[in-house]
Amino acid sequence: MGSSTFAAALGVIRIDIDPVIHIGSIPVHWYGVMYALAFLVAFRYGVLPHVEARGIDRSTAERALIWTIIVALLGARLYYVVQQPNLGDYLRNPIRIVAVWEGGMAFFGAIVAGLATVTVFAWHNRISAWVLWDAAVIFAVIGQPIGRIGNIINGDILGAQSNLPWATAYVNPHAVLQSCCQLGVAYQPAAAYEAIGTILIGVGLFALRRRGLRHGALAVAYIPLYAISQLIIFQFRASEPIIGLGLHQAQWTALVILLLVSPAVYLVWRRTSAALSAGTIVKSGAGSPPSEPAAKLQSTGRGGTKQ
Repeated sequence: MGSSTFAAALGVIRIDIDPVIHIGSIPVHWYGVMYALAFLVAFRYGVLPHVEARGIDRSTAERALIWTIIVALLGARLYYVVQQPNLGDYLRNPIRIVAVWEGGMAFFGAIVAGLATVTVFAWHNRISAWVLWDAAVIFAVIGQPIGRIGNIINGDILGAQSNLPWATAYVNPHAVLQSCCQLGVAYQPAAAYEAIGTILIGVGLFALRRRGLRHGALAVAYIPLYAISQLIIFQFRASEPIIGLGLHQAQWTALVILLLVSPAVYLVWRRTSAALSAGTIVKSGAGSPPSEPAAKLQSTGRGGTKQ
């Protein structure tokens, strides 16, 4: 890896880390390592305690995790690729479209693809979709800051040039810099801003969970909060192109989510969350008794609750 160090010099932070570790002849990307760590920590310490406390067994949660990770990664990568000014390069060399090891994920794509996946999974397995939506956003607020460490090592999410004390200058020749950026020049660490913003959202969501709100409340809160964070943070992003009225693609997406999607999700949640939360069913193993909500449904012979 060479002399990989973070060292403050000339009023900025110099980053000299090779994004790839070579174990013999095998290249291991820090970006992938951070994503794997993010998945592990977010599932083990965030998702699993949340869903098990709400009647969903570990096996079901693991199956949901696998499908959600696969589809969310594809969604994040595709949404990133379609934003690039050199989209033609990706189309001429399609393998680059799925080359996540090069860096480059757009989290809005992961959110949309991930929530769609858990919704289908919940319907197929007769589980409350809102429980899984809450689990998904818990996964996001724990995992995303860890994953952003990979972006910080790569250097693929940067803001404008800066001489602030926490500005970052990449000096390793293998840094994965975007076309806007150069080695040795200090930029605002937009990836670190992303991580901090997500941590703050997570603190708010865990405070909400302590209040014992209905299933789905965390997801309903997370969607507009994340959109607002992107409106703010992308003001510092220089690694993505501006497409209109001084706004980046992600900011336009954030506006659509904030003004249209978030109110729609809230209205659906208000109309359905009570029934779906009460109707959570987990497929029990052979010979095991049904969960309490399932027993209630069997006794009434219907899939909803009395209002």
